[in-house]
Amino acid sequence: MPTESVATFVQYQLPKNSVMKKRIFTSLMVASVSVSAQKMDASKVPAPVKATFKKNFAGVKDAKWEKENGNYEANFQQNGSKMSATFDPVGIWLETENAVEISALPAAATAYLAKTYKGAKVKDAAKLKMANGETHFEAEVKGMDVIFDENGKFIKTQKD
Repeated sequence: MPTESVATFVQYQLPKNSVMKKRIFTSLMVASVSVSAQKMDASKVPAPVKATFKKNFAGVKDAKWEKENGNYEANFQQNGSKMSATFDPVGIWLETENAVEISALPAAATAYLAKTYKGAKVKDAAKLKMANGETHFEAEVKGMDVIFDENGKFIKTQKD
């Protein structure tokens, strides 16, 4: 259910300031967010997406596909490295994520994580190649992806 539909239903169908209204709205919002990433069969991936993937990652045959936030993500291994690539619905490549050792994060990123997430364990790290040519780094901490530029300067956090 689109977010606007949820808000409209809650706003007009339930009494103002009701506890029930708040609970229903919260539940529906959580449900809509939790289904944003869906595993899918490769046969359901649009042909332009598969063609762009094949062109950029020749030889990869065992990609696992997901649909997330309207885009398509292929998860695969290439040259012994765990990777993913994201494409929009018409096959335009958006980014490639390559798993790296946590020690490969830039020093500034490591310092930021130690200060901001004191005592928290970094679960995974990745190097991201963006469509605009930029390189970013990503560290997964406390269920969040913490994104840095190529020099380790903090950019943003996003839900994992």
